[in-house]
Amino acid sequence: MHRARLRNRNIGGEDLRPLTLFLTVFVLNYNGRDRPSMNILPPTTIRPRRLYPGDLLGVVAPASPAADLARVEAGVRYFEKNGYRVRVGKHAGSVYGYLAGTDEERVADLHAMAADPEVRAILCLRGGYGTTRLLPLLEYELFRRDPKVLVGFSDITALQLALWHRCRLVTFHGPMVSVDFSGNIDPAAEQSFWDAVGGAGGDIVLGEPGTLSVLGRGRTEGTLLGGNLSLMAALAGTPYMPDFSGAIVMMEEIGEEPYRIDRMLTQLAAAGVFQGVRGIAAGQFSDCLPKDPSRPSLSVEDLLGALSRTLAVPFNTGCRFGHVSSKVTIPIGLQAGFDATRGRLTLVCPAVE
Repeated sequence: MHRARLRNRNIGGEDLRPLTLFLTVFVLNYNGRDRPSMNILPPTTIRPRRLYPGDLLGVVAPASPAADLARVEAGVRYFEKNGYRVRVGKHAGSVYGYLAGTDEERVADLHAMAADPEVRAILCLRGGYGTTRLLPLLEYELFRRDPKVLVGFSDITALQLALWHRCRLVTFHGPMVSVDFSGNIDPAAEQSFWDAVGGAGGDIVLGEPGTLSVLGRGRTEGTLLGGNLSLMAALAGTPYMPDFSGAIVMMEEIGEEPYRIDRMLTQLAAAGVFQGVRGIAAGQFSDCLPKDPSRPSLSVEDLLGALSRTLAVPFNTGCRFGHVSSKVTIPIGLQAGFDATRGRLTLVCPAVE
C-alpha cells in the first residue's frame, strides 16, 4: 500500500505529459459540427423572485426516494420554524425501486409546483438517480412563465442544466431538504443558502488559502455552469446540455474511482464541452479513491492537473461545494467574476430579483 502511494506522489507534470496531450487533442480538435441541434434559446437570463418569510415552498423528489421520512419531516420543520409555509409534493414519499415514484409521478409533482403561482420555491429532497429520465417529459414553459427558486445538487444537476439551456432560468446548486436541513445544518452552509435566495450581495468564498489548490492563477468572468461531474458527462451530446463556451465550470463528485473520473473528463472533452470555457472551480471529490490501493492508479489531482495544463485558464480545486456539509450555494446560470487565486466568485448582480 505504501509503495503504491509513493508512486502516486511521484507522478509529476513531466510524467503526465501523455495525459495532458491526450486531453488537448480532444479539446482543440473539436469544432462543434457534430453536436445535436438544440432548440432556440430565450435571449436573456431569467432570475426568480427572492424569498420572503411567509412564502410557500414546494418540496419534491425528482430522483431517488428519501431513505428516512423522519429526515423529511425534520427538514420541513426547519423551514416552518424560519417562518415559511411548506407543501410536500403528492408523490414525494413514493418508492418505485430506486426511484421516488414513477417518472410520471415525479414529473407531476414538479409540474404542480411550477404551475402554482403561490409556490415561490422548489426544494429538492435529495439526489441519487432518476432526474435525467424526466427531462424529455418536462413542460419547460411552466418554469419560464413563472420563475421560482429551485435548489438542489448531485443528481439535480441534470434538471438545473436543462432549465438553463431551455429557459435561461437561474437555479441554485445548494443544500437539500432531507440531506442538509434535517439535522444540525452547518452554519456557514445555512448562511450561504439564505444569502443566495434572499438576494444578499458580496462575494461567494469558495475556500481559504489553506484549503484551496490553485492550478491556474488569475481572474476571469463568465456564466456559472456545471455541478455533478457524472451528470454533466451523462448530458453531453443530448439536447439538454447547454453550451459551456464562456462558462466558469463548477464540478464535484462522490464515490467514483479515478479511472471513472478520467472517463468522464475525456467524454466531456471529446464532446467539446470544455471548448471556450473561461475558468474551472473544482469542488469536493469525496471518496474518489482507488478501491484497490495496491494497484497502480492516477489520482483525481493528477487528472485535474492535466486538465488545467490543457485549458490554461484560471483553475482551482478544493472549493466548498459538493457532497460535504459545509457548502456554499452557487447560482447556476448567473454571470460572475472568478478569482482563482483568492478563491472568490463575485456575482454581477443578485441571483434573485
